[in-house]
Amino acid sequence: MEKYNLKNPSVKRIMQEVKEMQSNPSDDFMSLPLEENIFEWQFAIRGPADSEFEGGIYHGRIQLPPEYPLKPPSFMLLTRNGRFETQTKICLSISNYHPEHWQPSWSVRTALVALIAFMPSNPNGALGSLDYSKEERKALAIKSREAAPRFGTPERQKLIDEIHEYMLSKAPSVPEKSSQVGSEENAIKDADLESTPPGAAVVASASSEEEQQNEAEERALVVRNAAPTNGSPNLVVSHAAEQPESSTQPLLQRAGVNHPRVADDRLFNWAALGLTIAIVILLLKKFMKANGFGAVFMDES
Repeated sequence: MEKYNLKNPSVKRIMQEVKEMQSNPSDDFMSLPLEENIFEWQFAIRGPADSEFEGGIYHGRIQLPPEYPLKPPSFMLLTRNGRFETQTKICLSISNYHPEHWQPSWSVRTALVALIAFMPSNPNGALGSLDYSKEERKALAIKSREAAPRFGTPERQKLIDEIHEYMLSKAPSVPEKSSQVGSEENAIKDADLESTPPGAAVVASASSEEEQQNEAEERALVVRNAAPTNGSPNLVVSHAAEQPESSTQPLLQRAGVNHPRVADDRLFNWAALGLTIAIVILLLKKFMKANGFGAVFMDES
């Protein structure tokens, strides 16, 4: 620090912010300048809660201008996050892309709080922004905890690693999930297994077999109810045809459909045919009588 003029307004302001950052740390972010260049800060922020970034630790760099705080800083993300490009200056209302919005009363702390709030916002095509899916961002958030990004000189890397360790110590634990896109279903299954008490797997297996048995009985009941009341076996046969031969016979037997029933149906069909013929003859006689054919038959007799 000896090479800096402590009477310089910018240097004086930066030193005040360093002291405030160290004396009043936050669980949501940490940022400190390099010893060799107090105008370059390394930082890390936590992903905002209730968002696809939750649980993530995102590193970046802040470059303060010589006129700070009269002019705004620039921001760069170093950790892949799916919202901002890495190692590229990003466009924010608090960055040097919009100096008209910057206020000298703002600080590095203010900027980091704003950056966290910007994470889940809509990119709207802003410079340096990305529009990844929520699943991809969640996977990147989990991966961001594994190790700090590699960037710059050994001094930079040392500070980055120290900040990463601090953020890990303050961050709540996150259950391990697959980093593959579309892994949410597997993660839910894993969570269910983790919460299952000992011996529950055996009960679940038995319940599964019981459910399969109930399902088979329900299918059998459907076949039984599908049998028509007019004795036609067509519906029963069509249902049976949909099943493999090995499973059709037990299913039909459980439903009470067997050969005696088929015989009864045939007998009923013959009875119905005889009744139909008798009705046709009766109608024919009435028709002939109504048209005078009956009288002719009586005269001849």
